[in-house]
Formats: sequence, C-alpha cells, structure tokens
Amino acid sequence: MKSKVLIIGAGLTGLLLAYRLKKNGIAVKVVEARNRIGGRIHTLHSKNETPIEMGATWLSAQHRELFALLEELGLPVFEQFMEGIALFEPLSTAPPQQIQLPTNQQPSYRIQGGTVSLIDKLAESLDKEELILNEKVTHIEYLKDQFEISATTQTYQAHKVISTLPPFLLVNSIKFTPELPKDIISVANKTHTWMGESIKFGISYERAFWKENNFSGTVFSNVGPITELYDHSNVENTRFALKGFLQSGMYMQTKEQRRTKVLSQLQKLFGTQALEYLAYEEVVWKQEPNTSIHSEKFIFPHQNNGHDYYQNVFFDNNFFIAGSETAIRHGGYMEGAIHSAQYIYQHLLEI
Repeated sequence: MKSKVLIIGAGLTGLLLAYRLKKNGIAVKVVEARNRIGGRIHTLHSKNETPIEMGATWLSAQHRELFALLEELGLPVFEQFMEGIALFEPLSTAPPQQIQLPTNQQPSYRIQGGTVSLIDKLAESLDKEELILNEKVTHIEYLKDQFEISATTQTYQAHKVISTLPPFLLVNSIKFTPELPKDIISVANKTHTWMGESIKFGISYERAFWKENNFSGTVFSNVGPITELYDHSNVENTRFALKGFLQSGMYMQTKEQRRTKVLSQLQKLFGTQALEYLAYEEVVWKQEPNTSIHSEKFIFPHQNNGHDYYQNVFFDNNFFIAGSETAIRHGGYMEGAIHSAQYIYQHLLEI
C-alpha cells in the first residue's frame, strides 16, 4: 500500500498533521499500534456515562495554538471548577489543612465533551484506508526516495515518513535500515516521555457531595497515595467525578490495592460519602507499551524536549521525528503536539 506521506501514531500530532495534509490534497496514511486513536489523549466514559480524562486534560491562556485549533474546529471549552476549599496534606501525622481558594486565580480549561472530542473531530477527515488501527510498525527500510515500512499485518511504501511516537519509544521499538544517526539515538534515549510515569485515576459519583459541602475537590498531598485531585464534573454539571494522580511508585501494586488505598484516603478527606461511588477508573502509563518502554536510567521531566536534533530531517530530507516531546515550545503538552504538527506541515509544503 503506497502513499506519499505515512504517519506513525494517531495521537494529536499525527491526526492534526494528516488533517492539514489531506486538506492540502496530499495523499496520507496514518498507522496506529493501539486499537484506538488519541495516544495520550484518552477519555473514558465511566459508569453513568461520566467522561473521565486518563490523559491530557487541561489548557490555559498561554496555549494559543490549541485555542486557535479548537476555535477552527468549533469545539468549546469550559473553566475548571476551582471554587471553595482546597485540602493540603503535608504530613501523615497531621490533619489536612483547609485553604480557601482565591477567586482571581488564572483559570484552566477543559474541552467540552472530553479531550477526545478534539481527536474525533480531526479523525473525521480520514477514511478507513487512511487511518489504520492495530498496526504496530516494527521495521523501516530506506532506499533512495522510498521507504518500506513493515507493520503488524502489512508492508507499506511511502515517499516521506513522520514518526509521532515519543522519541525514546521510537528508537527502542522500531528497527531502521540503515540505522538512524548515533547522535539522534543518544538524545532520544535521554528524552523524557511526558506522562510516562504518571498514574491517573478517576472516580465517579451520583452527586458532587464535595461541592455541597463547599469543597472544591482540589487536594494536594505529600502523604498519598493521591498526590493531586480535582473536580471532574462535566460542563452540564450532570455527571460528577473526582480525577487525579497517584504516587508513581504505586505501579508495582495491583489495581485493587490502589483502589482500596484511594478510597481510604478519600474517606479520610471527605467522609463516608466518598465510599458511595459508581466506578473507579485508572491508567498506569508506565504499563502502556505503546507509550513507555522500561528503562533503568532516570530522566528528568522534560529532559531534551525540543532538542535541536529533533528539528532536523533524516534520510535525504524524507524522515521526520515529530510529536510533543520534539516541540521547541510546550514540550510534552497538547500545545507542543500542535506546534510540532504545524512545524512539520510547513516543512513538508516547502520541500
């Protein structure tokens, strides 16, 4: 199967790039290893159809390219609920501190209908021949002006290839013939994968009991297992949830063990009403093989994101390394993913 441009990964960068290229009349194909689109944008619809973000969630005024894209696609946002009392647990031996949140803080926003609304809107432009799921790329061979891409079920040919995988995943999961330059392999092996160590969880309820008691749902804790928590009700205020992060070391425990500890902490913070939940959801991103690969090396958050090497083009100006980690601004975030797609798109139009 031949295309002018083949994109590896159906996350935000890959789908936005495909959307732009197709609108410009360029033949494109996107192959995705998962059985879903979105990558680290992952909206689960929990019990009672409560949308819970297991991946990218928030945007703020500084994310100008994301706001512009949402406006272009006709996707509205709403302000993150941050009214009332926040709780802070500094020590396990002390009760949580109650802090009245200020009313003049800079707001964060969420996308109405869930972040996946952005992904679904971009994917609408692609047909089933252009967007292929369950297709993991294992080998890329380059002969002059032509790539042969081996994947789970098929072999593809393309003139240009764009990887939108996290760089660390790219160089450790795909074989290249000939090999990528040693410098780029070295940098990729020291590039942080944003959210790679995160454990996100959400817990849905019939009613927002925290709001009824003048709590914002916001928690910061040095005690754990929850480190951060926020209200996660929908814009219509008809579906209610709390969503947050767990200590990264808890990936070694079972889901049941994590759930039990989360409920225990929520009961301590909010009382027995916290136990009357509809569903508990979680994603341990370290255990997602199409995001993370185990490494013994410690890599600092955002380390090498936006490195100069990622702005280069390889194999005779035909292979691009894209994605949020490669963006020179807002690396790791949705804004970075969009910036990367726009950068590659403009580059492709010029060559």
